[in-house]
Amino acid sequence: AGRLKRLYEPFLAPGTMGFDIGAHVGNRVRCWRALGARVIAVEPQPDLLRVLDLLYGRDPAVTLVAEAVGATTGQAPIWVSDRHPTVTTLSATWADQVGQGPDFRGVRWRRAGEVRMTTLDNLIERFGEPDFAKIDVEGLEAEVLAGLSHPLRALSFEYLAAAGDRTPACVDRLEALGDYRYNWSPGESHRLASARWLDAADMLTALAGLSQGSGDVYAWRADVARAT
Repeated sequence: AGRLKRLYEPFLAPGTMGFDIGAHVGNRVRCWRALGARVIAVEPQPDLLRVLDLLYGRDPAVTLVAEAVGATTGQAPIWVSDRHPTVTTLSATWADQVGQGPDFRGVRWRRAGEVRMTTLDNLIERFGEPDFAKIDVEGLEAEVLAGLSHPLRALSFEYLAAAGDRTPACVDRLEALGDYRYNWSPGESHRLASARWLDAADMLTALAGLSQGSGDVYAWRADVARAT
């Protein structure tokens, strides 16, 4: 918990706001609230929403949003892994791709109806612009960024070596929006891997050298002063 808090301290301070896109059962929500930030927790899975409501439903600084986030608004099919709910996805293509790799051996998905879809732009219109956004949506990270029309101050998105072709699309989208500097945190280490923040080309080179595993890429807008 201490390491997670130290990871997010440069991004979220008392009075700031974070978007937790793919909130799952709220471990980031808990951390961000401990830092004094307001949280918009976005999660489409009903079972996980019930957990989030039990944990944070009475906290006025936490807003639960029962939607998925993508490139457009509307409805989208959801693919659930009953034994591994953390890898529920809106992308059947992603499930097929990573399901062939060693990290997901034995994982199976089934279509489980449809969920409401919103966009980052829509969330910003409703709640204001976040100081930080975490995007962990099992293969739809590039689509989430496609629904954003201007550069955020700071954000993170999940990378997965088994679906490595999707990470460059995320970086390309961010670079189309603005000038960013990057770092990454492998697995659940909650530590940044590089001693310095990288430009887009160096970030992609570093990630291309990872043959397996997953983690999160962190991005600061280059014109924003960093506390790390």
